[in-house]
Amino acid sequence: MKDTTRSVHDFAGKRIEVTSALPFDEVMNRLREQTGKSTVPLVNEVASQSRSPEEFDAEVTRRFVGPSGFMLFAEIEHSGWIALYGIHRRVLRIILGNPQFAITMLQEDISAGLFAPVEMLLVEEGEGSTLYYVQPSSLMVTVENEPLLKAALALDAKFGELVARITGLD
Repeated sequence: MKDTTRSVHDFAGKRIEVTSALPFDEVMNRLREQTGKSTVPLVNEVASQSRSPEEFDAEVTRRFVGPSGFMLFAEIEHSGWIALYGIHRRVLRIILGNPQFAITMLQEDISAGLFAPVEMLLVEEGEGSTLYYVQPSSLMVTVENEPLLKAALALDAKFGELVARITGLD
C-alpha cells in the first residue's frame, strides 16, 4: 500500500516591475533605512526564549523591525558570478519579512510559508534601477480562502508601500 501522494496545484503569480530613476545605491540606502535587520536563527532564538506570542512579538519588534514593519533577512549578490557570463551590472536578491505578518497567513494555510518571507530583486539599470517582486497574495492564495486572502492583501499593501518609498514611486 502506498502512503505517499503527490498533488499539483496550478496558480498564476503576478510579477511587478518598478523602474526608478533612483540609482541602485540610493534604493538600497532607502531600503536599509526602512527595514530592521535579523536572521531566521536570531528570530528562532527569540521564539525559544519567549513565554507567549505577545512577548515574542514585542521582542522581535524591539530588536529587529524597521519603520516599514519589515526586517531584512538576507541579501544574495548575483553580480560577482554573472560578470563571468558578460552581465556587468549589479543584481541583488533581497529577502525580507516579519514573522508577525507571516503568522496572519500561516494560521490560515500553513503552505503560505512557502512564500514567506517575501523577496525582491534589485537591478542596476544605467543611472537608475529596476525592482522586481512577485505580489505576495498571488503566490500565497492558491485556493479559495477568504481569511487568507484578507491577510495576504494586507501584506501586499505593506510591501507595496515599502517598494514605493524606496524607489520614489510614492
